[in-house]
Amino acid sequence: MNPIDWLLHSEVVIAGSAVLVREIVGNVFGLASALFGMRRRVAAWPVGIVGNVLLFTVFVGGIFDTPQDKDLWGQAGRQVFFALVSLYGWYRWYQTRHHGAAAAVQPRWATTRERLELLGIAVVLYAISYVVLRELGSWGPQWDAWILTGSILATYGMARGFVEFWLIWIAVDVVGVPLLLQSGFYPSATMYIVYGLFCVVGFASWWRIQNRERVETPEPAVVG
Repeated sequence: MNPIDWLLHSEVVIAGSAVLVREIVGNVFGLASALFGMRRRVAAWPVGIVGNVLLFTVFVGGIFDTPQDKDLWGQAGRQVFFALVSLYGWYRWYQTRHHGAAAAVQPRWATTRERLELLGIAVVLYAISYVVLRELGSWGPQWDAWILTGSILATYGMARGFVEFWLIWIAVDVVGVPLLLQSGFYPSATMYIVYGLFCVVGFASWWRIQNRERVETPEPAVVG
């Protein structure tokens, strides 16, 4: 069996259930992307896209051969949005580095206006996602819509350098872990737990960086 066939078709047994190897590999790429993101490395985006492609094939058994009998269209859909937003984040962070910045992004708190915009987008995205996922027959559409909406906002917030994006990820993980456990996607559920713990560390790290860089950056001179 060549490496591609092995990646696409191999399974392992976890807790008595068959699990796709590509689900495990896709989540490893996702964790690597998060690690690069915490360190503000541009590599976070292309590495994440590889994981998105693999995980998309995991959650839609109606299209790809999977051992689970439940389709999570929200989980699959968020991989598509991840990839699209990741292209934006990749370009934005690369441009920052290309212009001589010490890091690809400078963490900052979102402004009040930006938070209100995110809240409005969240409400609209959730409403649309819930209706679409329910019509597609996604299992647990209300929770799947929550995860999809939060994932899109968190990825966008990471691209913009908002410290709050870590908190959004934690809210996604709180819902994602029980949903994935109940639907039999054990590696993804395990990775959500790891992500949740990692997000706490990432949030503290970006908060410290934001405070340090704000102090080190001199205020612009006021010309009267």
